[in-house]
Amino acid sequence: MTLDSGKVMRSHKTIRIAPSLLAADFGHLAEEIAIVEQAGADWLHLDIMDGHFVPNLSFGVPVVRSIARCTQLFLDAHLMIEDPLRYAPAFADAGAKNITFHIETTDNPRPLVRNIRKLGVQVGVSLNPGTPADAISDIITDVDLVLVMTVWPGFGGQRFMHECVEKIEWIAARLGAHQTLEVDGGINRDTAPIVAAAGADMLVAGSAVFGSDDPAAALGALRSAASGSSPAAADTNV
Repeated sequence: MTLDSGKVMRSHKTIRIAPSLLAADFGHLAEEIAIVEQAGADWLHLDIMDGHFVPNLSFGVPVVRSIARCTQLFLDAHLMIEDPLRYAPAFADAGAKNITFHIETTDNPRPLVRNIRKLGVQVGVSLNPGTPADAISDIITDVDLVLVMTVWPGFGGQRFMHECVEKIEWIAARLGAHQTLEVDGGINRDTAPIVAAAGADMLVAGSAVFGSDDPAAALGALRSAASGSSPAAADTNV
C-alpha cells in the first residue's frame, strides 16, 4: 500500500477534537468539562501518568470515575504507565471507553491488545517521538486507534516536533477507515492543519483549549483550522 492510497482511503474522515483534561483547572473540573462538552468536543482525553514511564504524576481511577459521572463525552484514557494491563481493568470500570497503551512498555503487544479488548473497551497504541512507526506493524490492524506523540509525554505545553509528521503519514497509509489516527502534542491553530493534512483525524489539544480565555471559542477555531487543510478538504483527485 502506498502513502497516497492510504490518504484516499481515509479522505472522508471528519476532524475530531479531544481536549486534554491535564491542561484544565482542576479546581473547577466539572465546569471546565461542561464548557468543552457544550462547545462540541468529540472526546475527552485523559492523560494517566505513573511517575515511572514518564517523569510526572497526573491523576488516577477515582478522578476518572468522578469525570464519568459528570459528562457524556467519550473518555479516552492514555495510559503513560509501565504496566498498562495491571491498571486497565480499573480504568475501564471507572468509565474509560478507550484505553491506549504505549508500545514501548511491552515486547509482546498482541496479547496486551486482546486482554484490554476483553474489558469491553476500544484499544489504542501510542508511540513516543523517538519510536519508529514500524514498531507497531504487528498490531496496526488489531487496534482501534493509533496515537502519535508529537512531544515527549509527561508534560504539557511543549513545542510540536515537526519531524513526527512523516510518521503520521506512514501510519495513515496503513489504517482502515474504521480506525482512528490521533495526534497529541503541541497542537494549536498552526499545527492542526499540518497533522490533519498528514492523515490525522483526532486531535488532542490541552493548552490550546483550556489555556485560552475562551475554551469554547478556542475549540471551534482549532477545528476550523484543522478542517481547512484536512484530507477531507483536500483535492480528491489524488
